[in-house]
Amino acid sequence: MDEGAVANTVNWGGHAFYVLSMEADWNDEPGVYIFAGIQADALWHAYYVGITESFKARLQDHEHWVAACRLGASHVHALVVPLQAERQQIEQELIATYRPYLNTRPGWSAPVSTE
Repeated sequence: MDEGAVANTVNWGGHAFYVLSMEADWNDEPGVYIFAGIQADALWHAYYVGITESFKARLQDHEHWVAACRLGASHVHALVVPLQAERQQIEQELIATYRPYLNTRPGWSAPVSTE
């Protein structure tokens, strides 16, 4: 998962996530992912947290990527987690801790410029 990496890793909830571009060459591995971006405070902010059986399959044309980008996401943070129960636990903990906008406001989509 090192191709397309920006910085090595970012710590989210005690887990070291790889920082990658959406265009990275994704592996067919299970895990947890975060759509994140750096804000004016120079810190990463999470806009969406999800889990998958396959990064390669799930991150192609993800339904929340465009909305996350409109909010400020620029990268995908990814953590390989083989066990489904562990993926679900990490996802729930991250959502509870960081309250990503797209997880806490279902159905929201960022407004599109009319100019």
